[in-house]
Amino acid sequence: MFKALVRFSIVPMVFAAATLAPAAQLSTDARGAIPRDVQQLVVIDYRAMQNSQAAMDLRDRVMPPELKQLDEALRKSGLNDNHDVDDLAFALFRPAPGSDALLTVGVAQGQFSVDDVLANFRKQKIKPAMVRTNAIYPLLKAGMVLCFVDPSTMVFGQKDAVTKALDARDGQTQSLLSNGAMMDAMRSVDSEPLWSILDDAGTQTMMKQLLGEAGSVTDFEMVRKRLQASWYSMNFQHGVKFDLTISTGDSFTAATVSSLLTAAVMLRKMSGSDAEKQALSATSIGSDSGKLSVHFSTTDGEFNALLQSPLFQSMVH
Repeated sequence: MFKALVRFSIVPMVFAAATLAPAAQLSTDARGAIPRDVQQLVVIDYRAMQNSQAAMDLRDRVMPPELKQLDEALRKSGLNDNHDVDDLAFALFRPAPGSDALLTVGVAQGQFSVDDVLANFRKQKIKPAMVRTNAIYPLLKAGMVLCFVDPSTMVFGQKDAVTKALDARDGQTQSLLSNGAMMDAMRSVDSEPLWSILDDAGTQTMMKQLLGEAGSVTDFEMVRKRLQASWYSMNFQHGVKFDLTISTGDSFTAATVSSLLTAAVMLRKMSGSDAEKQALSATSIGSDSGKLSVHFSTTDGEFNALLQSPLFQSMVH
């Protein structure tokens, strides 16, 4: 379960900083800069993690070299991450309807000193490429680009992904605002400091990883395509809390997947360390009205022990 949690939610937390804030909500401008065909959207209250030692320990353990380079490049661009950035979003999306390809774009919102950042780019003799009226600046060491679409919204990532985001923002293609299913899912979790929503394909992939060996049984293949969407949130304010909801559309599918996931937990308990067994015992799984729910809650100290367990170490390598 935590293997999928790391892959699907924790890596974007590497930029977390500063003081506690109540929620990570995206503005209409930020949502409009995300392409419509989103497989997964992860949103973080950039300021909410520093008050939690568990969150910072987690960040230190999972931050990959590529994101360290991006973090450094953003700092050198003149952004003050302790003051400028309020919320950070990562969207995994299909560049065209029906495409099997996936691109990732980041969207940051806050109060940016755009003039100072651009002056710093000019000082470094960094020239922008233009997409219509949008100036895209390269972050050379990170191999990425960024663009301020307005004084409170910045888009960054690989150039192809940023260009697609600008197409959505400028009305050349549809944006997340036109994706009713994902917008509905968002309303269930966007009052939390860290949350994510997934479409049917993202949910099916996540569940396959959650189930592990149990996901290879016939029962899961029978219900896999009935998994419609999912959403989850994490909160580090009083210990660590994780809540996941999966929408299946019917009670039979929800109950079947609940049984499979319960079996996967029991299987892992047989071979896990004491910290892993304690974490799995703190996980509750249930189903009701066509929805599967998973809840996990623990203290900061117990969560830190889990981070040092063999299971977690195997996930982040």
